[in-house]
Amino acid sequence: MSLDRRSFIAGSAALAVPLALPVQVFAQEKIVRFTLPQDFTRIYTFVTSEYNQGQRDYFTLVNERGGVGGYKIVADITDHANDLPRAIEAYERGKREGAVLIDPLSTPVARALVPRALEDKINMITAYSGRSDAADGSAFPYVLPLSINYWTQAGLIIEQFKKTEKGSLKGKKIVFVHIDTPFGKEPLPILNVLAKKEGYELAAFPYTPPGNDQSAIWPQVRRARPDFVIFWGAGVGQTVALTEAIRNGLPMDRVSGSVWLSESDMDVVGREAAKGVMKVEPCVGGREPKVIKDILADVVGKGKGAGPENKVGTAYYNYGVQMATLMVEGVRKAAEKAPNGPVTGPWLNEGLRSITNFTADGLLPPTTITRDDHQGGGMGRIARWDGARFVPITDWFSANQDVVWEEIRKNSDEFKKSGK
Repeated sequence: MSLDRRSFIAGSAALAVPLALPVQVFAQEKIVRFTLPQDFTRIYTFVTSEYNQGQRDYFTLVNERGGVGGYKIVADITDHANDLPRAIEAYERGKREGAVLIDPLSTPVARALVPRALEDKINMITAYSGRSDAADGSAFPYVLPLSINYWTQAGLIIEQFKKTEKGSLKGKKIVFVHIDTPFGKEPLPILNVLAKKEGYELAAFPYTPPGNDQSAIWPQVRRARPDFVIFWGAGVGQTVALTEAIRNGLPMDRVSGSVWLSESDMDVVGREAAKGVMKVEPCVGGREPKVIKDILADVVGKGKGAGPENKVGTAYYNYGVQMATLMVEGVRKAAEKAPNGPVTGPWLNEGLRSITNFTADGLLPPTTITRDDHQGGGMGRIARWDGARFVPITDWFSANQDVVWEEIRKNSDEFKKSGK
């Protein structure tokens, strides 16, 4: 897939409007501009394409219905290929052209852009990426996960393992297989604290990025005879990890990933072979949510979809819709506070940090973003692959948030002191 600079507005079936068009083209309408430089071609590939497709389809839905708060959404989309110079260039271009929000969907990119976003007061969305301590809005006012961070996801997984063992993990062995990057190492502090608290033994097995060769790791995992396994990566690393876990005979009903597991991964691994594997679910999957039905009827059904119809309702697609609904809700709240703007980063920031008990008509758990909590409450659920779809095996719940927030504040306090 090749992407150059594109701009997207209502009615686009694809990324069809060159960004080189003069801004005056949109002068007759009040607009809010987002910049979405993401990795379409290097590591995250189909993850990004499905996520971004969900975002664009939701923006089309909103714009086709007249916008939100009197504003239309314009999204500038580029491929940064997980390359920092390209991502920084895209950020600076977005800033020059009036973007008030950026969503890079990449942990290394998000980490690199934190100082710029804070200085420029441009809202950076770090859903399922970036720094987990960005949940602390007092330290990171313009960095907003708007979703369960990696520490919370680890806490949810451990709580599910504990439930499986009827309330006690004492004496159990948990193996953590992860990509050897800051993203892959992110859950380790929480897993280590919970190991002491719950009495389980933790063994970590890192693999070299991007993770397309893990053949030396998984026989060691098998020989460790773990009670549970957590695998932690994205893109190719996830499908390779799951393939190796299956090949080494690990029981799938004792294996869990983070949010980064989708139907598309199952197509690569083998839908039947992966039956039983668990994942963290941050929003409802499939096509049953009202907003997904609306997209199918009013966007895809009218020939205005941004990508393949068969991807509508996949986990990654729905994550994109989830984030788009929160972004748009931020615009709506900002427009309520200041209907005539001016449309700036601080204007949108006030809206984003006023989101209250928002569910997008049942797509996501009740989410409240405050000046202190940018994570939104820390609720998720666990789903299990049944061979055809991910089926939730829990209700929405939060777990181990005392441990998570202790780690958040420890790291955010250090950031306040050192800027690192």
